[in-house]
Amino acid sequence: MEPLDAARDLFDRRFPDAVAGFLGGSVLTTYRTTTSDLDIVVVLPQADVPYRQTIRHQGWLVELFVHTHPSLKRYWALDAAARKASLLRMCADGHILRAPNELAISIQTHARHLLAAGPPSLSGQEREQRRYRLTDLLDDLIGCHDSAELAYLAAALLTTGSELILLASGRWLDTGKWLARRLTEIDGDLAARMIAAHLSAATGQDMQPLQQVMTEILERVGGPLREGFYAPGSASTPTPEDQHLAR
Repeated sequence: MEPLDAARDLFDRRFPDAVAGFLGGSVLTTYRTTTSDLDIVVVLPQADVPYRQTIRHQGWLVELFVHTHPSLKRYWALDAAARKASLLRMCADGHILRAPNELAISIQTHARHLLAAGPPSLSGQEREQRRYRLTDLLDDLIGCHDSAELAYLAAALLTTGSELILLASGRWLDTGKWLARRLTEIDGDLAARMIAAHLSAATGQDMQPLQQVMTEILERVGGPLREGFYAPGSASTPTPEDQHLAR
């Protein structure tokens, strides 16, 4: 069964009372692969709690994101605070399941507006923290002579450098394969050089390309940061924002 047909069949059978539904993810795009699943956002008129569940239907692996309208907006806000937009993107770019109604159109319009607006801007302190983190990883790479440690450092540099470029460009973060796609969207040349440099370092061939491209990224955001870095903590119970104080 084709993905849209399978999604509609599941939506109608399992959620007849749903007020809106969206099929998102890569399955209806050119990014579709043999392992793509169905990402379905379901909006119910009422529910005990929002939940996420993975099931199988008509041969497809399905990830369900079940919400009410208020919980959907609340989770959009939680994701936005972390500068991620996975759930928001599913609603903004997803295919509306069932005949579009006023609520479904309103949800999608709102999601598209929030997605286009981009994530919250980096504060000066956050930018400094990310510069310091990337500089620290780069210094570790330069001094590394262990192949196992090198593999992990190269991976950490690839992710940390990609996130810094995205955030400095006012773009949403992502994870896994989508992180590579988001970076390619804004700078395909840089993305290609980062990936090639990462592979060269991780396989023990040559660390110089990775050092060079990470130094270039740092120069784009103010240069390496070592001496002079200062991160204030909290006198009360530590919060997630204080995590930069831990090594």
